[in-house]
Amino acid sequence: MLVRVFFMEYDYIIVGCGLAGIAFAETAINNGKSVYVFDNNSQNSSRIAAGIYNPVILKRFTEVWQAKEQLQILEDFYLKIEEKLNTKFDYKIPLLRKFFSIEEQNNWFTASDKPNLINYLSNDLVFDVNKNIDAPFGFGKVNFTGFVDTKKLIEAYTNYLISVNCYSNYSFQYNNLILNDDFVVYENIKAKHIVFAEGFGMLLNPFFSTLPLDGAKGELLIIKSLDLKLEMVVKTAIFIIPLGNDLYKVGATYNWDDKTNIPTQQAKDELLVELKALIKCEFEVVNHLASIRPTVKDRKPMLGSHPIHKNMHIFNGLGTRGVMLAPAMAKMLYNTIEKNEPLDSYVDIKRFKNFVSNFYQS
Repeated sequence: MLVRVFFMEYDYIIVGCGLAGIAFAETAINNGKSVYVFDNNSQNSSRIAAGIYNPVILKRFTEVWQAKEQLQILEDFYLKIEEKLNTKFDYKIPLLRKFFSIEEQNNWFTASDKPNLINYLSNDLVFDVNKNIDAPFGFGKVNFTGFVDTKKLIEAYTNYLISVNCYSNYSFQYNNLILNDDFVVYENIKAKHIVFAEGFGMLLNPFFSTLPLDGAKGELLIIKSLDLKLEMVVKTAIFIIPLGNDLYKVGATYNWDDKTNIPTQQAKDELLVELKALIKCEFEVVNHLASIRPTVKDRKPMLGSHPIHKNMHIFNGLGTRGVMLAPAMAKMLYNTIEKNEPLDSYVDIKRFKNFVSNFYQS
């Protein structure tokens, strides 16, 4: 007896519903493609991320790679999702970098005169920002900054995918994936392509696990302070982000050895020392969060297609700048898949020669 199997057919299966997965899903949908998303909530770095977008690397006063292009794409991308989901999560507020010396002021002014930074770094120092923050040398203001409430974004977008029956909340089983030249099959789903956007979970993916994803554990605090009344992001060795209702996000730490999502007392103490040195009002810690950022050894994103399976792709390694990178990188990867546009060598996984050559030698 002949048994006919009926498949649900999509253009893309996407594994992961963090910033990368959402960015690619929305990019595909906006281009008339259909998607089905798998996510088991095992990777929470996107949910607890700072969510700051900022075109300048403030440690070195240098421009973020492709900052102008990323900001242009980001502006329209998040606005359209807000309208689609009827949810506010993108907050355009100033970012102020506290100065600790005249030398830091001078370094800022020198950087602000550079042609690629002149639009981003204000020449006017800011003083008397907040009565609870001592800053005798003032602050430098970065233009075109803000933050995305990533938890709210992910929850709203997940609910949207559920409402259109394009989401499954369980672990993707790699052994059940059937690969063909022109399509992939996973259980009762058939798709032209599959995109893995798993964050640190990529290390369990047999198709891409040998890529040099490092992972940096980050911890942050949510504090409540009735007296702080801060209305902008303040950056020193830590950041403080106002969340509303007298709540603030404070972070973040970096640990390249601990690969667990368990908050640690050591990181909490480290953040509290910095926080108490920055503000002089009372506060209470209401939450302590930890996750593993998907960082790469060369600090660049990882995009591309599998060396053997051309309809299998990866979107990973966004690190600490996921909010800013995700929309632009999703567009780049989509255009590579659908329009055969070459990936920028800066992000292409072909730069990892050992990863590529290993498949041809096996």
